[in-house]
This record gives sequence, C-alpha cells and structure tokens, in this order.
Amino acid sequence: MRARKGLPARIGARPGRRPIIALALLAAACGQAEADRHAGAPGDEDGAGAPAARTGPVRPGLDVLLTDSAHLVRGRRVGLITNRSGVTRDGRSAIDALSALEGVELVTLFSPEHGIRGVAAEGEWIGDEVDAASGLPVVSLYGGSRAPTPEALADLDALVFDLQDIGARYYTYVSTMAYAMRAAGEAGVRFVVLDRPNPIAGLVQGPVLEPGFATFVGLYPVPVRHGMTSGELARLYAGAFGIAVELHVVPADGWGRDMWFDETGLPWIPPSRNMPALESATHYPGTCLFEGTNLSVGRGTPAAFQQIGAPWLEADTLVARLRARGLSGVRVEAVEFVPERPSDGKFDGETLRGVRFTVTDRDTYDPVRTAVMALREARDLAGTRWEWNEPHFDRLAGSDGLRRAIEAGGEPDSIVASWDRGLDAFRRLRVPYLLYGETTARGR
Repeated sequence: MRARKGLPARIGARPGRRPIIALALLAAACGQAEADRHAGAPGDEDGAGAPAARTGPVRPGLDVLLTDSAHLVRGRRVGLITNRSGVTRDGRSAIDALSALEGVELVTLFSPEHGIRGVAAEGEWIGDEVDAASGLPVVSLYGGSRAPTPEALADLDALVFDLQDIGARYYTYVSTMAYAMRAAGEAGVRFVVLDRPNPIAGLVQGPVLEPGFATFVGLYPVPVRHGMTSGELARLYAGAFGIAVELHVVPADGWGRDMWFDETGLPWIPPSRNMPALESATHYPGTCLFEGTNLSVGRGTPAAFQQIGAPWLEADTLVARLRARGLSGVRVEAVEFVPERPSDGKFDGETLRGVRFTVTDRDTYDPVRTAVMALREARDLAGTRWEWNEPHFDRLAGSDGLRRAIEAGGEPDSIVASWDRGLDAFRRLRVPYLLYGETTARGR
C-alpha cells in the first residue's frame, strides 16, 4: 500500500519497502465476504456497509488467538507489550495465557506508560525490571527508550501487542504501538496486534492533528476521538502512514462499531490508574484538554476526567452558562472535590469548586465540543487567574489553533465547525483499514 501525500514524516518507512498486512479471522464465524466487508472499500462510508448481525459475548483478540489463530506465534520466540488490561474474557492475563500456549516461548515483556501493572503515574519514568509473577524480564518502553531496541528484539521472532486503548488520540498506548511497529519492521520481526474494542464506540470527533504538532501524545493526523480500535489504527499506520512491518491483526470477535464497552460483557480493568471507569473514558477526549491549563481534571479523586475545578472557579456561574448553551447528551452540575496526592500536582488537599459532567445520552454527546464550550466560558470567568501550559495544550489539541481561537473570544460552535473538512478527509482516509461494521443486535 502506497503512503498518501500530504501526511507527516513517516515512522519506519523505507524506500522500496512496503508493509505486509494480514488479518486473522475466525474461520467459522467470519468468512472472506465478511472480512472484505469489515476491511472496507474506497467509496463505502466507514467500511461498514450493511450492518453485520452480532450475537453473543465479545471475545478480545487474545481469546481469538488462543482458540483460532495460534499459528501466528507457534514455533516462535515471542515478546509481549501489555499491562494489566491485557486479559482474556475470563480474566486470565496475556502473560499467563501466552506462557502456557503450546509451541510458544514467551521470552520478554515490554511495558508502556504506567508500567506493566498499569499503576504508575502519567509521565512517570519507567525502568526495566523483572516481573515477579512470571520471572520474565520487563523492558520499559517509557524510560530510556520509547521503542524496543535492536538488542531487545534480537532474539525474537514475533512481537505481540495487547493493551486496552481508550479511543482518544492522546492516550499513549497507540503511540507505543506505532514505535514498536517501526522497530519490529526494521528488525524483521513479525508484529501481531491482539485487538480489543474501542470502549467509547466508533464516533469521530475533535480536531485533526496538524503534522507540525506531532509528538508522543499524538503522532499522526487523526482526530482527538478517532473511532477506531488499536488493530485498525495499526493497519492505518502501516497502510496510510508508511510503517513497513509484517503486520497481523487478530480482531475482537462479536464487537460492532456502535457498541460501548459496557455492552461487550467484558470486565472493565482500568488501563491506567486515572481511568477508573467507562464514564471517565467517555469524557476523556474532552476533559483531557484541561490538562493544558491550571484547572484540575479530578486526578487524585475517584472521578478523574469526569470533573474540572480550581479553588477560585466560579462553578455555579460556569454551570449556568453551560446549561444556557443547550449541551446535548450530558448533564452539568456544580460540585466540590478534594484531590489527594494528584499525579499532576494540582491542588493537593485543597477544596476545589468545579463542574461535574455526567453522560445522559452517549450517542449524541460530543465530549470535545462540550470541552470547547467549557474552556471558552471558564477562560472568560477566570480573567487573570487563568493559565495556559501552551506547549502541552497545543500538543493535546494537535495545533495552536484551538487555544488561539479561545483567547480571541471565538464562538465555540464556529470553532468546532472549522474542523469539519479535516474530519471528512479522515473518515475517507480510514475506510480501507476498518475491520468492524455496526451491530444490529441493539435494534438500531
């Protein structure tokens, strides 16, 4: 697949070399016709075609590998990128499952941001270690290097990725995946993604990242809420953005693009310590933008990313202004909360006045649009008390355009409408790489 023009510098693309992309599907449940439909075709909007009937529980890619696609790793020395979110449907860890798989030698673990157990703070340096439970070496991908080194890959025949993503561009697990894909490609190591549902379903919202603002919290021109799974993103990275690697994606069986995580029958295992529930993940594409300001997002509380606040915030006035804007699919109310040892260091032990967001209709709720309205109103109310962390906010937003528009007093709906062209282009770009249609099981 040829990389498309007008996109940022590629990770791992080399002249004359093209990525190899393969798809492992359940032989009994997914014939070639369904594989073709899920993969999409140019001109078929979002690759969904006619909704595919879905019945029974969702099985993550790990379960599918164990029962139907073990040939991808059998007879190979395997490395595994995972944390506590990488489990089978019945809660068995990917580490234990692959260790016990006949004909597979699991030799090295790799840990992303938050560590192999998913409990380290955001941005915290992670060192190499030995996993106490398995005795396997753990190579950090969030310490001295963000990608597996040639030395770490030298004895591997396959590198497997099994992490639960959140569905927002700035959640760094998919950046770890991209870096690891590049490294695997350069080392001639097979890369296998064990896919998992996008917990916040398949909606596409928020600004598309501009290439000049690419960082580890956003590598490629995708929207804040991309509506794709990790496996689909891996296909996009290889096919559209030029990562040259032998890529195999093992899809999650039974998942449809309109399914939310609580409809999958899978247990919610926080992929990081400030992602305690699906409610937090649903707001995260919007409220995470406040990380680039001097407001708290509720880190150090049980409701991280479900609320924003500061000691000086005029919460009642902010709530009244937000309600007057007629927000869709979300309830806002004034609250007080006290962060305890927050990992961002904001307002430890202080009583904060804030706004709590509660989803009332998640199919109409746009967390990024809501956040833009909250940013605009909070900025206006705060006056001189407001502070931007400009580099970080712009990294999250994917450009300096949102911050500048808010500073200029821009109307939120006009700001959001300015993203439409980029979102339409992204929807077209992603079509060939999609694996899942919608489900008819919910009667929609």
